[in-house]
Amino acid sequence: MKYNRILLKLSGEALMGEKNYGIDSNRLQQYAHEIKKVKDLGVEVAIVIGGGNIFRGVQAEKTGIDRVQGDYMGMLATLINAMALQSALEQDGMYTRLMSGIKVESVCEPFIRRRAIRHLEKGRIVIFGAGIGNPYFTTDSTASLRAIEIEADVVLKGTRVDGVYTADPEKDKNAKKYSTLSFQEAYQKNLNIMDMTAFTLCQENNLPIVVFDMNKSGNLEKIIAGEEIGTLITSN
Repeated sequence: MKYNRILLKLSGEALMGEKNYGIDSNRLQQYAHEIKKVKDLGVEVAIVIGGGNIFRGVQAEKTGIDRVQGDYMGMLATLINAMALQSALEQDGMYTRLMSGIKVESVCEPFIRRRAIRHLEKGRIVIFGAGIGNPYFTTDSTASLRAIEIEADVVLKGTRVDGVYTADPEKDKNAKKYSTLSFQEAYQKNLNIMDMTAFTLCQENNLPIVVFDMNKSGNLEKIIAGEEIGTLITSN
């Protein structure tokens, strides 16, 4: 296996599936099956999931809601998604722990780095909800930070496209895909991969990122096996 401990970043929008809002149970089950495939290989799996299918903090100000308040609402949206994913994973026979950046003792543990690592070592899937617990930080930043804290080998950013392109492939048919990129090249080309904070954290800590299509069955397992799926971003 190429990677032994991974941080899988999923967007909240991905959970909508064919819906316009909320959670598509079929998509949720699909993701659980894909994650189980790599868990059965002995890979230690941590997950961060967004909340954009329910609420986005950055959109709050447009509705008259204070940005900080909106960000906390977004954190709660990520917890709803995390709880749904936890349920789907456990129905598939996996052991999980949900850890939160804010205190919600009734449904999850507070994030404690050493405890998170211990859960992974015991074979449990750890889901990080509620971001890092502070406003003005995205779930991409959460994914990068948590990956560094748990000493993950890679951040796997699951999207609905099969990598990073020169332009939006859904809008530009002439867009070309990158198989590999350096962090510096991504900066220079102004490619929208992650927000700047998340990207800088990965660069400064030599943590590679793989952007790939999570909706295609088998992709996650192939990446773990070392196949060149999606786009690999590294310091070199």
